[in-house]
Amino acid sequence: MRTRPLGTTGPQVSALGLGCMGMSALYGEADRTESVATIHAALDAGVTLLDTGDFYAMGHNEMLIGEALRAAPATRREQALISVKFGALRGPDGSWLGYDGRPAAVKSFAAYSLQRLGVDHIDVYRIARLDPDVPIEETVGAIAELVEQGYVRHIGLSEVGAETIRRAAATAPVSDLQIEYSLISRGIEDEVLPTVRELGIGITAYGVLSRGLISGHFTADRQLGAGDFRAMSPRFQGDNLRHNLNLVEALRKTAEQKGVSVAKIAIAWVLSRGEDIVPLVGARRRDRLTEALGALEVTLEPADLAAIEGAVPAGAAAGDRYPAAQMAHLES
Repeated sequence: MRTRPLGTTGPQVSALGLGCMGMSALYGEADRTESVATIHAALDAGVTLLDTGDFYAMGHNEMLIGEALRAAPATRREQALISVKFGALRGPDGSWLGYDGRPAAVKSFAAYSLQRLGVDHIDVYRIARLDPDVPIEETVGAIAELVEQGYVRHIGLSEVGAETIRRAAATAPVSDLQIEYSLISRGIEDEVLPTVRELGIGITAYGVLSRGLISGHFTADRQLGAGDFRAMSPRFQGDNLRHNLNLVEALRKTAEQKGVSVAKIAIAWVLSRGEDIVPLVGARRRDRLTEALGALEVTLEPADLAAIEGAVPAGAAAGDRYPAAQMAHLES
């Protein structure tokens, strides 16, 4: 497994990380046994970065990762680096109630995450979305105190804009920014990506397959189950979906010419954007994980990159990443 740095102050991690959210929430039912087996397979393959959020099914995802780590050999447990997002407030019915970045809340969230994960420290800790009522300096300052106390190793950010990134980095060392980045989500290229590179901050890129939309496996007639948030996602609706799947078919032709799958070429494209970018793949099953890891073996020449971007030009996607209410929380 090749490695990449999480910025100039963060750890070396596997060139691909495993995003674990879908094993617990937001994509419909998941198989717990298969989820644990997928985490084990990822660790066996040399994946070191496991990404979660304390609000993924209200703590379920952290407990799942904790269960998987307890059942793994000691050498595998020791290689795992856990990245945790916090701050999203949920109701008993699963509703979203906003974000809390107050210093006392930061420390309380961390205490519960450590317990659920069954670890004595969190490797990267970040607020999931900016709390508009709390200056980022206060939130990052509280994480910095947790670093001093040994409960957190590195400070991360998530879905914030260039000005907030600069303010956070002026408060304490920031390892990486977690943000959506894929062939059909390239908004970071204008301002955010140049800013983090100037400051020596890495990128952990989620949504590299746009929640399965550009995986090559999603079809127009697919019925989404209860609890699958893609049923409300603008990119998966009506004409938007048909338009976006046409982009996937154009990408498929390029992938076939290269002798790889659509998912592999889409992940390989993100990998090609720089050694400071670590894609997170949201595989929930071992077969999908195996396919994603195959992207590490794909070398994209200039002609390949031109063909990929010809098939899926920047800004070509139809529909926003999230429904309007969720888009309002994206300072990035």
